[in-house]
Amino acid sequence: MAAEIQTINPEKPNPRLIRHAVQILQRGGIVVYPTDTIYGLGADIFNKEAMKRISRIKDVGGGKLLSFICPDLHDIATWAYLSNAAFRIMRRVTPGKYTFVLTASRQLPKVLLQKRRTVGIRIPDAPVALALARELGRPLLSTSVPAGEEDFFTDPREIAISFRHEVDLILDAGIMANEPSTIIDLSGDELMILRQGAGDVDLLFR
Repeated sequence: MAAEIQTINPEKPNPRLIRHAVQILQRGGIVVYPTDTIYGLGADIFNKEAMKRISRIKDVGGGKLLSFICPDLHDIATWAYLSNAAFRIMRRVTPGKYTFVLTASRQLPKVLLQKRRTVGIRIPDAPVALALARELGRPLLSTSVPAGEEDFFTDPREIAISFRHEVDLILDAGIMANEPSTIIDLSGDELMILRQGAGDVDLLFR
């Protein structure tokens, strides 16, 4: 069955559409949704079948970092170990265009970790993504729609053509910029910038 496509307002998403998307996620479905950087592939990280589907789409091998979205900082400590210094940095720049690498807690499913000790966490400045995570009530997978080694899809119509039989719903918010999040490793004693992307690096040191 071809993917369903629904137009969504990226700033004021329709609650009915958010509930519809979450129902698909709860059934093990895959949803493409807009973030504050690029389009993401969304799944319930506690649904093994959904995560297997993501692995096939992404061709994920052991050791690859996968990330998830939380609606705010409130429950981060449930999913990852967070130092006081890391918390202060995250509080200063979230919501924003950053992915934070933290040491994963035992609460996370092993299929998400892919033989890693760390996990990526995003709190994006993106009403659709935050609404999905909030309505789902647990972390929402956040991984890019694959378009080669270093490229990302910006047009949901192209996503529909390439993945129309591999995803269940595409939330179309129009064409987006082709720049991923800035990745910051906060799992050690010192902050490390792993990838400079859309997030302003200078804000991390204020």
